[in-house]
Amino acid sequence: MNLTLEALQILDMIDRKGSFAAAALALDRVPSALTYSVRKLEDDLDVLLFDRRGHRAKLTAAGLELLTEGRHLLHAADDLEQRVRRTATGRETELRIVLNSIIPFAKMLPLIAAFDREAGGTRLRFVPGVLSGTWEELMAGRADLVIGATLDGPEIVRTSGRFQTRPLGVVDWAFAVAPGHPLADAPEPLSPELVKQHRAVAVGDSSRSHPGITMGLLAGQETLTVPSVDDKLRAQLAGLGCGHLPRFWAQHYLDNGALLEKQTIMSKPHENFLIAWPKANQGKSLKWFLHQLSQPEIQQALLGPVTP
Repeated sequence: MNLTLEALQILDMIDRKGSFAAAALALDRVPSALTYSVRKLEDDLDVLLFDRRGHRAKLTAAGLELLTEGRHLLHAADDLEQRVRRTATGRETELRIVLNSIIPFAKMLPLIAAFDREAGGTRLRFVPGVLSGTWEELMAGRADLVIGATLDGPEIVRTSGRFQTRPLGVVDWAFAVAPGHPLADAPEPLSPELVKQHRAVAVGDSSRSHPGITMGLLAGQETLTVPSVDDKLRAQLAGLGCGHLPRFWAQHYLDNGALLEKQTIMSKPHENFLIAWPKANQGKSLKWFLHQLSQPEIQQALLGPVTP
């Protein structure tokens, strides 16, 4: 093969530094060695890569095309090298985390900052998940950790022995409506028959291939489905529907009267939230997150009051 990573590194440095001499100094090589490497590559490819007529080494159109695409290879090679080194130390290259929208991503920032101070080098990838969608990502192998899983998971999660779960915390729910909503002045406790006459706001199940599930909805009730808990809160503040909200999201608005809590006969949504992960291939970065998420103060922070 005529083209090597070393040759691409030389082209890259000459282009960045503007001359063979400056590139040789940066690479700790003699200029003649770089000149030989470039001329050999030009002969092998039968193209002219640099226009040498001026004081600055200028790429030809062919040289620019080669270097533009070649830089992708250099970046990929560097990324591969870093991944191999991280794997050798027991660190995952990437940790894929599904975060239930009941937890604002902003609450994860202190944890991410603490993880960065570990200098582990593992890339973090967060994706949203709701209801059975969180389990779907885990079962499909697209997630290494779920934060905020609901219920106990599908039967395969409970019986396969492939996954582990741990309590994250208990969420208290408040059935809330805006002051101008028809249910605001209705006598309490609200009956299911009365609530059913009004549109509910619900966060949609993020599952793509499994039957979606719902929480806190009545059969046949008209529903406005939104992407996240934050969107659900905003819709209910706007009087566009009713429904249960996590109290730690709603409390500020209940205190200032922007929302009214109503007692109902219908049951609240499931209260227990979990973290979940596959038993196999637990690297150092996953273990670090599992340890942090077992700390009561971190659990309380994640499921604590939301600042508007």
